[in-house]
Amino acid sequence: MIHTNIPTDFSIRTLPSKLTVAATKLPASDHRTLNKKREWLENYTVEVPKTLKRNGVASPVPAVLVFAQEEAGTAICISPNGVILTCSHCVAETEDELDWGKTHWLLFASGTVVAAKTVFWDPSRDLAILIITRAPPLALNSPASFPFIRLSPEPPRLNARLMCFGHPGAEDLEASIPGVKTNYDTLVMSLGTFKGMAPGQDPQDNAEIGVFMHDCWTYWGHSGAPLLDRNTGALVALHSSWDDETAMRRGVPWEAIDAFLQEIEKQEHGTTPEGWRWHCR
Repeated sequence: MIHTNIPTDFSIRTLPSKLTVAATKLPASDHRTLNKKREWLENYTVEVPKTLKRNGVASPVPAVLVFAQEEAGTAICISPNGVILTCSHCVAETEDELDWGKTHWLLFASGTVVAAKTVFWDPSRDLAILIITRAPPLALNSPASFPFIRLSPEPPRLNARLMCFGHPGAEDLEASIPGVKTNYDTLVMSLGTFKGMAPGQDPQDNAEIGVFMHDCWTYWGHSGAPLLDRNTGALVALHSSWDDETAMRRGVPWEAIDAFLQEIEKQEHGTTPEGWRWHCR
């Protein structure tokens, strides 16, 4: 079931050029974390496979976002209007925890900071949609100016080559003592392949563990990270979890993402501003 909270106003307000605690209203420690992540993203770039350039495909990296808080997850922009796709558990673990009024702070791979709010939340599929509500002036040159990636027109074939862009957590959760840092970069790429769908599991049910199996390297904080076709750069799944018995990485499959987005478009047809796109294919 998709839980919905559609706004009456889709306009995006301008963030001040200097982002202070007064503007974000984040706890001081979270605001420092935001600035630390922004500094890294503004000074470093993530390389992509050369096959993309050979195929004339633009880098998908600019459309990737990381949540500002520690260990909060990854997301991907799927529309130039500022529609963000991530895992539902990155927004709220349970319906009781879901706060429609909460502002989520995220950073694009360029270091651009945006504020967003949840508008769709589907715990069964483990998917959520946020829309950008505030952004810097340079990100608002036109009503539809955010970097985005397209959903693949079809699911991947078995052993399809994948790339994953994610935000590994800063704390080593496998260490014997708390507080040990991983020293991972803020945003990393990993390569792997599609290993098939979990036998006997409904592709629309990813609540406990994702159906999509892959072997791209991931860590805590990768939830919501896009899994993209290495030849086309199109979205085929979202990383969500891992099987601690087999160490197989798991994700929300294309079938669930496609059904989720189609339901949203059908449900909200005629309610959004002219030219609005919930996603692109």
